[in-house]
Amino acid sequence: MKSFAMVTGDFALTGGMDRANYALADYMARLGGPVHLVAHRVDPQLASFPNVAVHRVPKPLQSYTFGAPLLARRGRQVGRMVTADKGRVLTNGGNCCYPDVNWVHYVQAAYRSDMPASWARRVKQRIEYPIQRQAEKRALLQARLIICNSQATQRAIIEGVDVVPERTVVIYYGTDPDRFFPSTFAERATTRERLGWPTDRPVAMFVGALGDRRKGFDSLFEAWSRVSKRSREAVLMVVGRGAELEKWKLRAAEAGLAEQIRFLGFRKDVPDLLRAADLLIAPTRYEAYGLGVHEALCCNLPAITSVHAGVAEQYTGECRNWLLPDPDNADELGRLIDTVLENPALAMDDRQSLGERLRSWTWDRMSESIARTIETHP
Repeated sequence: MKSFAMVTGDFALTGGMDRANYALADYMARLGGPVHLVAHRVDPQLASFPNVAVHRVPKPLQSYTFGAPLLARRGRQVGRMVTADKGRVLTNGGNCCYPDVNWVHYVQAAYRSDMPASWARRVKQRIEYPIQRQAEKRALLQARLIICNSQATQRAIIEGVDVVPERTVVIYYGTDPDRFFPSTFAERATTRERLGWPTDRPVAMFVGALGDRRKGFDSLFEAWSRVSKRSREAVLMVVGRGAELEKWKLRAAEAGLAEQIRFLGFRKDVPDLLRAADLLIAPTRYEAYGLGVHEALCCNLPAITSVHAGVAEQYTGECRNWLLPDPDNADELGRLIDTVLENPALAMDDRQSLGERLRSWTWDRMSESIARTIETHP
């Protein structure tokens, strides 16, 4: 490619789609050709490449909603410049309608939260959702090539947006094996002591935003209440923040679960937390992929998630027993939590094999696959 442009909100190492976009941009920059990044925020390390041009877009009132039309407009401007140089342009979903490559991280047509945290969020969603759906449909129908982060995402855009299947390809997210890897029993004990976690009790984790119900924390809360009635030994560590955080803290205190459910807020040391835990629980109602679950599996950690999440496609052997047919079924979730916590060596061979396979699919291997696919697609 003579030049390459990417359009997205943020190029950052925080996780999810931001981490994936960063990985691809970093890989393309290291190839040495001209790289144009159109975004609200670009990590300084990425921006420091001499061949990277950052086209920073304002975000009025720190709102992605207000920044969206500015991002789309600037993306089209830079896109036309790169296309004139016979380069390629990659956008994300409905963030910029441009007739080249679209990398889909989330499908608006696949899920709509019906329980936002507040009336203000409900009004905001009612206004934004149809706009986002239309923008997504226009962008995907115009794209020449659509890269999907899972087969679930591929099905969602084919069935929900009427995209032609032949224009889609599935490429799973990669990982950083230097950050997400298994710990020994001794290392886990040492990490727990440093974190102030109990060393003689089972510890489970939930990682996700608490702004609405998509991640399924309400289902997990009900399930954990049942688990705690059977045994008050296990502790649930909740990593994440959002509009409902204080509400859940209050509910836990009122239910006498303040000791069994601990809210840690936003954390930058998630790899350490995963290596210190016994189980990750992610009963998501919709997840195009699920990078947090993927990273837990890289640490050889049992991870309970919905069978409908994109990352569920990676599960093999006995690990598939950790998949929830119905994330709303708190009784079933509670029984599965009991089973995993009571059997620390459960599916050990299969989960070690799964972890090794996922760790081998690095961010660079993912990026190389994307670059090769784009280069060979007209």
